[in-house]
Amino acid sequence: MLEGQLQVLNALDVARTQWYHFKAIAIAGMGFFTDAYDLFCISMIARLLGRLYYTVPGAEHPGNLPINVAVAVNGAALFGTLFGQLFFGWLGDHMGRKKVYGVTLILMIFSSFASGLSFGKTAKGVMACLCFFRFWLGFGVGGEYPLSATIMSEYANKKTRGTFIAAVFAMQGMGILAGGIVALIVSAAFERKFKPPPFNVDPVASIPREADYIWRIVLMFGAFPASLTYYWRMQMPETARYTALVAKNPRQAAEDMSKVLNVHLDAEEERVERLVRSERHKFGLLSREFASRYGIRLLGTTSTWFLLDIAFYSQNLFQKDLYFSVGWIPPTDEMSAITEVYLIARFSTLIALCGTVPGYWFTVAFIDVIGRWWIQMIGFFFMTIFMFAIAFPYDHWNSKDHRIGFLILYGLTFFFANFGPNATTFVVPAEIFPARLRSTCHGISAAAGKAGAIIGAFGFLYASQEEDPSKRSHNYPSGIGKKKSLIILGVINFMGMLCTFMIPEPMGKSLEELAGEVDVDNAENYYKVIV
Repeated sequence: MLEGQLQVLNALDVARTQWYHFKAIAIAGMGFFTDAYDLFCISMIARLLGRLYYTVPGAEHPGNLPINVAVAVNGAALFGTLFGQLFFGWLGDHMGRKKVYGVTLILMIFSSFASGLSFGKTAKGVMACLCFFRFWLGFGVGGEYPLSATIMSEYANKKTRGTFIAAVFAMQGMGILAGGIVALIVSAAFERKFKPPPFNVDPVASIPREADYIWRIVLMFGAFPASLTYYWRMQMPETARYTALVAKNPRQAAEDMSKVLNVHLDAEEERVERLVRSERHKFGLLSREFASRYGIRLLGTTSTWFLLDIAFYSQNLFQKDLYFSVGWIPPTDEMSAITEVYLIARFSTLIALCGTVPGYWFTVAFIDVIGRWWIQMIGFFFMTIFMFAIAFPYDHWNSKDHRIGFLILYGLTFFFANFGPNATTFVVPAEIFPARLRSTCHGISAAAGKAGAIIGAFGFLYASQEEDPSKRSHNYPSGIGKKKSLIILGVINFMGMLCTFMIPEPMGKSLEELAGEVDVDNAENYYKVIV
């Protein structure tokens, strides 16, 4: 037992894995399923948007969105997510995790549906409307990060806490996979129904009007999985750690957790009052005391998440262009718009199925065995290795004879991103900060990650353009090319390894012990709670 820890919190720490843990994973995880679906499905339909709204007879770049439009469409949701992480992270520590948990879900449901209804008299009007709704979609998505991680960490027992938080995050992989599957089904259904002529017959006439429904259906589908869990989310009690330590209502915390754990727990109001009066509970986020105690940790969680998301999001966002580079997908003028959506979705689904999803669940299986620190270090290391293995001999992989090797290496970078820092950067900030600042610090860490994602979405969409400016119009500026972009991403992954040294190992420790809020007593399991 930890000296000074409340009975209700110790009861949660030593509780056996039971139904309410899996229920919490499902409720929080469905939010992350929707997050990933909404954020990444845009890459499946981006080229369709280009064909529908920016293709004219004799177009120099058929099927491409102008680079400024592509950046806006990809970046709007990421900017919204960044602001949502900061705002809802702060709000979760001031109003409670549960009170704002439903707001984020409603915002996601409404914005997903509204994105598919984007309207306008011109292409610019439709894209502006789409960007508007995707910003608010991202704002809701942003709230899911600190709230889901904090709620799951505060509900879990200390033995399998990492597994439970990672399982919530692993639903992101399922959301990415679902995005590909939905795009596959919708595009296949439309292609069978309308059988469009080859694109090279006429770049405009070969796009049936009905193709406009494809991207709208794909975007709107994201509203449905989120709506399924709204009722259960509202039925969850507030976490005991927030109710007791932040809201200072130990009686309510004991009542709530007595029902969840099916045991009797004392309120311990006098002990809570002593804890609240102690000096360790008086400093704020911007204080010198916080900087001395948690500053290095916050720097570690923000820097690693920032560096990881530069690489991770840029890989996801321009992987469709790599399919064309290595010849997996025919040139645009050799297939219809609907066929192109189908092929992009097929290869994206293959990457997710073989590399992305397994990586998430490997983390779930091993995070409480080998620890967060080692998984993150190993992940960054192999991401660096495989990124360089793709980048330096890029011309070799560009050959049609080496597509399988390229696919394997590219899939492995995603595997070790997810069996690595993409999962651990989400887990660790929910464990190593005090309860009254936990959601805020997680939101700050996540927002740093989204700042990196924005660099990936903005910077690398530009940087990965061809180097020869004579082959580009003013809408398609010259960049440094995909090879050099991939080398830079490899260097960024290596920097992530170095920043990992600033992060402690939380495995097997109570949240209060990790935050330095209680002292370790040799008399372990002082409260023997059998649940």
